[in-house]
Amino acid sequence: MGSAALPLAVSLGDPAGIGPELIAHCWARRAERGIAPFFVVGGLDVIRAAAEAVGADCPVIAIGDTSEALEAFSEGLPILVGEDCDYRPAQPDEQGAALAMHSLAEATRMALLGKASALVTAPVAKSQLGKVGFDFPGQTEFLAAVCGLSPYDAVMMLAGPSLRTVPLTVHIPLSQVSTALSSELIQHKAQIVAAALARDFGIASPHLAVAGLNPHAGEDGKFGDEEARIIAPAIDALRESGVDVSGPHPGDALFTPRARAGYDAALCMYHDQALIPLKALEFDEGVNVTLGLPIIRTSPDHGTAFDIAGKGIADPGAMIAAMQMAAQCAAARNPNA
Repeated sequence: MGSAALPLAVSLGDPAGIGPELIAHCWARRAERGIAPFFVVGGLDVIRAAAEAVGADCPVIAIGDTSEALEAFSEGLPILVGEDCDYRPAQPDEQGAALAMHSLAEATRMALLGKASALVTAPVAKSQLGKVGFDFPGQTEFLAAVCGLSPYDAVMMLAGPSLRTVPLTVHIPLSQVSTALSSELIQHKAQIVAAALARDFGIASPHLAVAGLNPHAGEDGKFGDEEARIIAPAIDALRESGVDVSGPHPGDALFTPRARAGYDAALCMYHDQALIPLKALEFDEGVNVTLGLPIIRTSPDHGTAFDIAGKGIADPGAMIAAMQMAAQCAAARNPNA
């Protein structure tokens, strides 16, 4: 069986957050939104209770093996039996964090073993995971390590219907961005992005736009020299290697409607430069995609939202988009499956 014909593996996320109810809504809306078959690892009682709490029409079906998922999916949400806990929305605790960590690890294992076409991860709380021995800054770094890669080789891309952005530096203080940037870093991550856009998104010749770091992209050195010293040399080297790339572009002009129509992904120098435009434009449809892995991984581009968990007001749009994008990437990566 080709991987595109396999179900998606979904991790539960923190059971006190909105992840379980969003997953239930995804199954309930599977037909109208064209969502591919998927299964969840663990948390059967959690999802059953979450679906009831928010009024989602989502019966659950316990499965003992992933091979049962496709047949079960038409009748209910297949859940690979295993770890579970009480459903306590808006009340995160160590028991829930342990379940979230177990679900993430097992769902990742299913994808690596070829038992799932892709991995979709629901939101977790990093502070809670740290209490149960999760020694990674986030799920992206965990996935890189499990796949035998350095965090340097896993690239975060945020994607929505009209924009894709990549933060070249991520969870570091803004004061450290300039020293963390290098021409090598820009080249390395740009190559990963270009290859992934071709392989997983079916863009034969992707065009990348690179943002500047400083106001007006430095304005010929008046506002900083990182553009001339670091960014422009990286762009020149990328062009020489065959990557279609432009820049450095002023960050304040890179996300206008006209500008967005001219590139396939924008490479940004720091976290907020990439995430602010994406969330402003595509908050309810934004997807976090990890590029450079041997497996496909997507996640909704929002957090656990403990404050609204269980109230039935969480919008499942980004989770639906994450599942749709995971299936699309799996089909692009394995067109003959």
